Amino acid sequence: MTDPIDFMLTFTGADLPADVRAQTHLALLDSLGIAAAGRRTELSRIVYAMTQEEYAGTLPLPFTQTTDHRVTAAGYALALGMTTDAVDGHDGFNLAKGHIGAPLYPALLAAAQDTTLCPDMPSGSDFITALALGYEFGARCSIAQHATTCDFHTSGSWGAVTAAAAICRLANLSPQITRHALGIAEYHGPRSQMMRVIDHPTMLKDGAGWGSMTGVLSVKLALKGFTGAPAITVEDAPDYWADLGSRWYGREQYYKPYPVCRWAQPPIEAALEAQRHLGLDHTHITKIEIETFHESLRLATVTPQLSDEAQYSTAFPVALALIHGTVGPQHIADHAIQDPIAQALAQKIVIRESDHANAAFPARRLARVTLHTDDGHHVTSAWQEPRWDHTNPPSAAELRQKFDDIATASIGSKSAKHIETAIDAIELGGLPPLYQALSCDPLPFA
Repeated sequence: MTDPIDFMLTFTGADLPADVRAQTHLALLDSLGIAAAGRRTELSRIVYAMTQEEYAGTLPLPFTQTTDHRVTAAGYALALGMTTDAVDGHDGFNLAKGHIGAPLYPALLAAAQDTTLCPDMPSGSDFITALALGYEFGARCSIAQHATTCDFHTSGSWGAVTAAAAICRLANLSPQITRHALGIAEYHGPRSQMMRVIDHPTMLKDGAGWGSMTGVLSVKLALKGFTGAPAITVEDAPDYWADLGSRWYGREQYYKPYPVCRWAQPPIEAALEAQRHLGLDHTHITKIEIETFHESLRLATVTPQLSDEAQYSTAFPVALALIHGTVGPQHIADHAIQDPIAQALAQKIVIRESDHANAAFPARRLARVTLHTDDGHHVTSAWQEPRWDHTNPPSAAELRQKFDDIATASIGSKSAKHIETAIDAIELGGLPPLYQALSCDPLPFA
């Protein structure tokens, strides 16, 4: 078996498959587009203010031109991770039941600027390689943790170990320091209960920011001689690491066409399919029946009062999709939640648990929808899965269009283009153009 730490530290970047490298560029672009949208949320406003008070430092936070927003690497990872989590539209991995990128990339962007971790700023190529390897490490770490614990923890839990591993790669640290960093991160990572926040949606979200911050701090502690090895999910779970370097999970990430929980997206697709068959708008719908898996049923908020509740709801996004034909960040923003038409339509939804859908989870997320109309007709969709799964992935053009749509609405077309250009050229132009492009303010809502 390939040793995970040895693989992470010694894998040659030139051996990274070209398609995995290209997809890593797109994953970074997608994550930053969602973070741009997240920057307009109350969650992000609060965490930016708090990190400035508690973690004041020298690193300029992204998506602000305010010079006051300079923080430590830990504060940077916390703020950007939580901001990315603030709008639930980031990439994910089915077998993780969560998101690798959200706790990973903020930690790397923080570490690359921190001279105590990286005395010389890494090259853009080294950054992309570390990010790509982070996806491989995070996929296996998440699977190992889910298989060895009885509770369903948020992405920040195993994300802390993932972030620490990627930082150690980026900073060219020794195997000994890396072992301790991973052990510290596993021990102190946020073993936060995912189903609790599903049942009671708040700003806690998926723990990405706390995991990212923990990863940064764990490496810093290890560098000072703090011990913490081993990380059990890395060193004592060999079955989950055997295919390192042969199976590339960077090819198996999903992407989200809608900024809501992945578990709510199969019902959206099913409802839109049924509506197309009916050929009627939402005003003719009298009842909506959803059959789905247990975890989707747990997204039980019908009439959300805040964006965080709307993102962790099955009923409300389905109502939005039937009204607008899609769901965008503008539809689930705090100022838009009180739409009486969407609230009324959501009240017409009945959700039932399906044994068929339960049996397929988590490898597949299934739902079907029956729409009833005011003329006595009804139509039932086929079983639907979320769009843009790795088995039917989005094209590069589709991901770029998603970024352009979301980022332009959030930070303006000029700033969005600067970020996209900097990521496209990152392996030639390095990281400074990207950091410069991220110095932009969010736009107010119209």
